[in-house]
Amino acid sequence: MPIPTEPIGSVPRPAELIAAWSDRHSGRISAEQFDKIAQVALKDTIRRFAETGSPIISDGEQTKPSFATYPLDGLSNLAPVGVIIPFADGHTRQLPRLTAGPFHYANYAARYLAAARRLTDLPIKQAVISASALSLLYPGSGIPGYSREAFLSDLTDEAVADIRHCLACGAHSVQIDFTEGRLSLKLDPSGGLLKNFVGLINRVLDHFSPQELRRIGVHTCPGGDRDATHSADVDYAGLLPVLFRLRAGRFYIQLASEKDPARVLKIIRDEVQPDQLVFVGVIDPINPAVETPEQVRDRILLAAEYIPIAQLGSTDDCGFSPFADDTSTSRDIAFAKIRSRVVGTTLASEKLNPS
Repeated sequence: MPIPTEPIGSVPRPAELIAAWSDRHSGRISAEQFDKIAQVALKDTIRRFAETGSPIISDGEQTKPSFATYPLDGLSNLAPVGVIIPFADGHTRQLPRLTAGPFHYANYAARYLAAARRLTDLPIKQAVISASALSLLYPGSGIPGYSREAFLSDLTDEAVADIRHCLACGAHSVQIDFTEGRLSLKLDPSGGLLKNFVGLINRVLDHFSPQELRRIGVHTCPGGDRDATHSADVDYAGLLPVLFRLRAGRFYIQLASEKDPARVLKIIRDEVQPDQLVFVGVIDPINPAVETPEQVRDRILLAAEYIPIAQLGSTDDCGFSPFADDTSTSRDIAFAKIRSRVVGTTLASEKLNPS
């Protein structure tokens, strides 16, 4: 059996689309004009993904404002002054704050999946934001007439619907983006926040059958935006044992940029369950150097020393451009890296599964 390989999700947007995002929000172009520009970018992304030979593709998240905030685009019950996420280079991203209930999604990820499916017959992976990330929208001071538990109930229902719509739309797999997992240990070193996050995601996963859970995965990384991370200094040893308590069937784990991947792999070996697949990161989106297929092969071979081959896959550490305005990586570099992952995974498969 060949080793499976999947992307994480986002690829850099073309300059025209990045400019169009700004123009749309400032009112300089209409929604119809934006959609035309976005459609050109989406077609080009699907084409270039296919040219890499990737057996599983994504839409590159071209028409999402960000991996985290797509469900919120268009909601009126939000204020722009929510939780601030600092990155290692000093820049920040800020979530909005919920001002009134009830909470609901303005957009579901299946919308993006359906648009991509009209352009290709290749299997498509769809990323969704975690309920735990969106739980940060609720203010610590509360909302009169709308309790936190009422909010979490609404949030759970919406997160379940987001995943279920993607499965119904034919997603090959659905990836829950959980980049705040590692960050939570920086915010709360006791691990209490992380356990709450995992409990909330499991509350969502409990709505799915064992067969469906095999198609649902969780992605963890230390964040990746403008070539900086928000929690790479947090020890994986605090995250991974709790992460594998999630009842998902797939795990996508940043590894290529780790200083001591063998140490991380030992933790994974000790914590992964027999029915779980582990896709290890073999591409570092932040490093501008394009990995060779041989480097990818060797990273997979190292992982195979710790993880059973039947449970092993490869992926990228993170998305290449999780936010729509990120210009830190070029499209050419991103697709070259993806191609190296695909070819390198084939080389590893041939080494591990000789005919």
